[in-house]
Amino acid sequence: MTSPRPRGTHAFAIAFAAALLGGCSGSAHEADASSPAPERHRSAAAMAPADAAARAPADTTEPGDFAAHTGELDNPDNPTMVFLYYDLAGLPPPLDAWVEQDTRVDSAAGPDKAARRAEVRAELLAGLRAVRNVGVLHLTMQANLSDYDPSYNEFTIRALSPSSQVEFEAFRQKVELSFDNALDAQSWHVPAADAQGIRDRISRRGVQLDLTVKIDKVLPGPGGGSIVARVLHYDLRESNGNTLLARVDVPAR
Repeated sequence: MTSPRPRGTHAFAIAFAAALLGGCSGSAHEADASSPAPERHRSAAAMAPADAAARAPADTTEPGDFAAHTGELDNPDNPTMVFLYYDLAGLPPPLDAWVEQDTRVDSAAGPDKAARRAEVRAELLAGLRAVRNVGVLHLTMQANLSDYDPSYNEFTIRALSPSSQVEFEAFRQKVELSFDNALDAQSWHVPAADAQGIRDRISRRGVQLDLTVKIDKVLPGPGGGSIVARVLHYDLRESNGNTLLARVDVPAR
């Protein structure tokens, strides 16, 4: 498994990660180094009137009509991906359970619980509204590059292999992102004459993968589900120094 690292996440993702991760299950993905949690602060959504917080956002597209989803997310965090999964799957999110799981509600004194519930619910609803129309994800992770295979003149990007999944967990829900064109995307073709020079440059530093994917479908399951996406293109960079090694467009089939 691989783990995105922050790279200009949308403002709403930062606000929700800060306010919600403290009260929900939000394990980081497997990574070389975990990102520090942002400072917790109240989002503007927390100030919304109670009547607005009680209303669920209205559907704008039919579940599964992902070709029409043109919104983009940069390195979405755990809560944002759970919000996105529920939106794509067309499933009603368990808002009441999420509200009660939040530490601000659980730890509040009796007279303060109603206000804390309204605050948390408003933030959750804002998070759900914010992922509407999202269909493209930009992710940064370690490529987990194989050794060079002279038989095929290629490196294999193990982070994009058919068995690879990126895991997101929040609100006691787990969402997995997988790639439906992994067999094509995982191969980085390099002429044999250039292979040794690349190996020398990356032998100790590793390779970073900047990835762009288009969501194709969602597979619901108990306790969460899977989002399946198509790799459109990616950049490979030296992890130390950020030098571009290659820019690869994955052919459509």
